[in-house]
Amino acid sequence: MAEHEVMSHQRKSRAFYRIQATRRMMGGGNLMKRQADKRKQSTFDLISEVDVYDRVRFDPAVYEVFENVGSFPVVVVREGDHLTSTVYVDYETIDGTAEAGSDFYAAQGTLVFKPGETIHHINIHVMDDDIFEEDEHFTVRLSNLREEHAEGTPSIPPTKFGLVTEAEITILDDDHRGIFSFDEPKFTFFENVGLAQIKVARHSGARGTVSLPYRTIEGSAKGNGLDFHAAEDVLMFQNDETWKNIEIEIVDHESYQKNENFFIQLGEPSVLRRKESLAERRETEERQREMSDDKLAATQRIADLGLPRLGLLTRCEVEIQESSEFRHAVDNMLKTTKVSELVATSSWKEQFVEALTVSAGGDDDIESEDKLPTCADYAMHFLSIFWKILFAFVPPTDILGGWVCFTVSIIVIGGLTAVIGDVASHFGCTIGLKDSVTAVVFVALGTSVPDTFASKVAATQDEYADSSIGNVTGSNAVNVFLGIGIAWTISTIVGWVRDEPFVVDPGSLAFSVTIFCVFAFLCIVTLVMRRFNSKAQGELGGDKSIKYVSSCMFAGFWLVYIVVASLKDYCYFTTPF
Repeated sequence: MAEHEVMSHQRKSRAFYRIQATRRMMGGGNLMKRQADKRKQSTFDLISEVDVYDRVRFDPAVYEVFENVGSFPVVVVREGDHLTSTVYVDYETIDGTAEAGSDFYAAQGTLVFKPGETIHHINIHVMDDDIFEEDEHFTVRLSNLREEHAEGTPSIPPTKFGLVTEAEITILDDDHRGIFSFDEPKFTFFENVGLAQIKVARHSGARGTVSLPYRTIEGSAKGNGLDFHAAEDVLMFQNDETWKNIEIEIVDHESYQKNENFFIQLGEPSVLRRKESLAERRETEERQREMSDDKLAATQRIADLGLPRLGLLTRCEVEIQESSEFRHAVDNMLKTTKVSELVATSSWKEQFVEALTVSAGGDDDIESEDKLPTCADYAMHFLSIFWKILFAFVPPTDILGGWVCFTVSIIVIGGLTAVIGDVASHFGCTIGLKDSVTAVVFVALGTSVPDTFASKVAATQDEYADSSIGNVTGSNAVNVFLGIGIAWTISTIVGWVRDEPFVVDPGSLAFSVTIFCVFAFLCIVTLVMRRFNSKAQGELGGDKSIKYVSSCMFAGFWLVYIVVASLKDYCYFTTPF
């Protein structure tokens, strides 16, 4: 079948196909079928010839054994249809790269196959040592086959050797110190595991005592007891020891949706040699003096090949995830808890007490010890005490599901916005600024500062930058679509009722929006570049130098924007739009 597949798929010339077609038309048959019939006939003739004689041969003809195998059998079989005579066959070992007396014990003798016997074994003894060597081989050969017939036995064909009269034995050296590597490129542990055990395997030999250094490398998980205890130590592999565990202590923070990592790097392994006695050292020196320079260099080269070395996986990633029990408990709580309850109030008394109480700020860790308010906390409290008391009069959120609180808050905020707008206009008029410049420099700055701090809180408390950036864009969208859109919609309706047109002078709005879009595009480009920067590795955070450069760049964009917009308002240059 295999031959037919080969012949069918083999590339053929156009002449072959022409001859094939002509033969079929002329009744000459199929060339491929004729070739297959010829091979079948030749194979049948060979089998018929073999079946005439009894045969003696090795089975199998190739052996691979380790150096520490001790002894092993080499099988010699006698096969045929007669097996009525006594057959004698000599055997002997023949040196190859493996030499008798240093790598194996020489063997020779005679095997006797009595009538009916079909199998015999030749026991070969291999010599073990502690020196690394390349794989070596030698041969066992059959020769001088004799046959003896009993009296009265009918005449039968003589016994002959089979096709295999030499068996090749390869001695695989087991004195390599070992190849060291991790079994897996990534290990995952729950943060409540305590001690994380990372397996290091020793392949391709385990002879001798080997020391393997390793160290931890921080990733998103930090050492020094924050997420794990950093380690830099040595694993000691004893003789015939094929694996060991690196133990790293993981700190349990009971974090939710935790997914942090660090790395473990293996160093170069080294052999710990036992101290030789004076007699052993003299014997070694004497043996080296007897060697030629070439043989000594070859011996040293082979010995170097047996030194321990690192495999492919010399660095692994260790991922720390939240405890499954803790995650399950938090998930159950989230099903029954609303985030709005964190800011909910149940009475006016609670609101006034909270408004008049000074609390320490600036600490996001809810599990840390209570801290006393700082001078800055007291200063900000007394500066904002009027607004705190004012909004303490807003109905609590528990009344009518919070709708009363929402409605009153919108009304108060609207009134304050109107007041602040007039105050800003009078302030600008007092110091000689146009309303457009006052809006860009002071009003916009005042409304953006709370957004800036809100984004900072989102950045420190959320795993990703989505919340902090989304907070800014969402706030701007609300300011534009609701702050301007609703006001303009009401004014348009009032003008329509009064049959008066509602007109808003755009001024330099087109130019300001254009400049804003240019700087917004540059900001987006900066964020994208930070994502692929090796030091930043994300839109927020990263190396200190990257953070300072990004902050200064964004602050520079704002300063350039207000300067250019103000110059345009005061007609220091003109634009077509």
